[in-house]
Amino acid sequence: MFESVGWGEILVLVVAGLFILGPERLPSAAAWLGKTVRQVREYATGARDQLRRELGPEFDELRKPLEDLRGLRDFNPRNAVRQTLFDADPDSAPVKPNGYAGPNGSSAAAAAAPRLNPGERPPIDPDAT
Repeated sequence: MFESVGWGEILVLVVAGLFILGPERLPSAAAWLGKTVRQVREYATGARDQLRRELGPEFDELRKPLEDLRGLRDFNPRNAVRQTLFDADPDSAPVKPNGYAGPNGSSAAAAAAPRLNPGERPPIDPDAT
């Protein structure tokens, strides 16, 4: 629950609580917060156990898609685009749709195109210009 909260953040919260609540009410507020968090955890555990008892083996089938959704928390669009564009299987798409070399640098179109000699002009497609 608090995996991403470090000691620095906790210290800032304690100091802020000390200024907002004062030294007289801070211990009682911390105790109330601790009891509330404990009670919420007990409710969640009880609900999970009740679902497990009622659903039986179907509970694991229900839980698997939820764990897949939990993986979306670590979703990074930059990595997804990089993986889609550059980590594709080289056998499935060696040439991009535009005819240029694929991610592995080999292309059937590039291998079929003849090399130009020095000073030679490339062919021009009048319809493309």
